[in-house]
Amino acid sequence: MLKKLNSIRYSYIKTNVRTLFLNAILLLGILLSVHVLLEPIWLSVQAIFMFLLIYIILHLITSIFVGFQDSKEIKDRMDYLSLFITMVANGNYKAKIVDNSNDEIARIGKDLNELTDKMYAQVKSLQRMADEKAELAEGSSRAAAMEERQRLARDLHDAVSQQLFALTMMSKAGVKMFDKKPEVARDKIVEVSQIAQQAQTEMRALLLHLRPVHLSGESLGSGVEKLIEELKSRTQLVFNVHIEETKQLSKSMEEHLFRIIQEALSNTLRHAEASEVTIELFTKGMDVAVNIQDNGKGFDTKVVQQRKTSLGLKTMQERCEELGGTFTVRASAGIGTQIGLRIPTK
Repeated sequence: MLKKLNSIRYSYIKTNVRTLFLNAILLLGILLSVHVLLEPIWLSVQAIFMFLLIYIILHLITSIFVGFQDSKEIKDRMDYLSLFITMVANGNYKAKIVDNSNDEIARIGKDLNELTDKMYAQVKSLQRMADEKAELAEGSSRAAAMEERQRLARDLHDAVSQQLFALTMMSKAGVKMFDKKPEVARDKIVEVSQIAQQAQTEMRALLLHLRPVHLSGESLGSGVEKLIEELKSRTQLVFNVHIEETKQLSKSMEEHLFRIIQEALSNTLRHAEASEVTIELFTKGMDVAVNIQDNGKGFDTKVVQQRKTSLGLKTMQERCEELGGTFTVRASAGIGTQIGLRIPTK
């Protein structure tokens, strides 16, 4: 009820009523002044108050009627504007206000039309940007998939394919020498076993690359532990694991770190010829630190980083730098390799 009394129509009526009482007070003052100063016979006190009472009643009725009539047009126009705003809020940006008047409400309608045109243009622009972003994402996904296929094809050709070819040649040679030179044939079979084991290690490393790189809602620590358990069942490596939960990491940071650890373990399987790997994940001050160390054959870091085949190290370094962290590699021939990361969390 109070809300209804604050509407435009009742505001008009209240304005007329206020005017009525102001006029009545003014008229009362004039009549009383004439009565006191001139003392006309016909202008008695009773006549003054009777006249004011009739005036107030008639003017009150007239004020209500005129207030309703005069406010009807403005109320209809304001309701029209309200309906228009509701339509725009519901996404109908093509709606238009048609008002041929030349007053303030018409100007407001014109401004609203211009605002709606700009909103419609912005919506179209956002839709185009979304479409372009989707196309770019799709193109990037295809390019990444193609690049990964090419990399796997190169790895299969450079490692597993050559090893399988060597296995074929050595096994044929062993078969030919089996009757004539059994000791030589035995040595060939031992070499075949070693090459087969190496090829198996290469395939496991390649399958590790094909493993899903997403944590699927798990924490980084849980994902790394599952990855290590999987490798334990497939390789002869001994793992020394020290993992702390890192709750302050965002999901994207956890995904990047998990991918770096996966890449490092893949390199260890393929190149290190190690028997033991140590993995540490812990918090150090405001940073999260990752340390991966093996007891393999190691390498010359300067030579490897200059070669195009060191894409694994470069990829890990780029991922680390994207997180604002530092990436270090320490390796010595015959001693092993150590990879360290420090990622700031704040």
